[in-house]
Amino acid sequence: MSAQPLPYRIGYGEDAHRLAAGRPLILGGVEITGAERGPVAHSDGDAALHTLSDALLSGLALGDIGQYFPDTDPKWAGLNSADILRRCLELVRERGYAPANAALVVTLDTPKLGSKRAEIAQRIAGLLGLDSSEVGVSFKTSEGLAPDHIQARATILLVRL
Repeated sequence: MSAQPLPYRIGYGEDAHRLAAGRPLILGGVEITGAERGPVAHSDGDAALHTLSDALLSGLALGDIGQYFPDTDPKWAGLNSADILRRCLELVRERGYAPANAALVVTLDTPKLGSKRAEIAQRIAGLLGLDSSEVGVSFKTSEGLAPDHIQARATILLVRL
């Protein structure tokens, strides 16, 4: 039995990385200058773009970025996470959907990120083809529970084209 396509789909994603000295910290496609540590990852480790990519895929039951960009394949080493997001967005659009809005929460103890909120939202909006008012970006700390860790969570509303 073939079901009618839903007019809306909701996607959810999460990503986490351990932090280490000497690694750049990139969030939402924006390099956070002055950060003493960055994520340990096979790609550039942009937890914000990774979680948004997974949210796009999950909204249409397309799996996760590990299926498309496995960290066991050397060809993906150092990959720019914006390229991951672009490919996931293509997969969504090929199936007749597009993002309507996105909400992102990043948990990181240091550095404080509030001054980068607008820049990160604007960069994500540009990648998703949205207005920056359609991208919510929140920052939290772990209250000292996970100081060597970054985590991001996101939801995306997909609409049928």
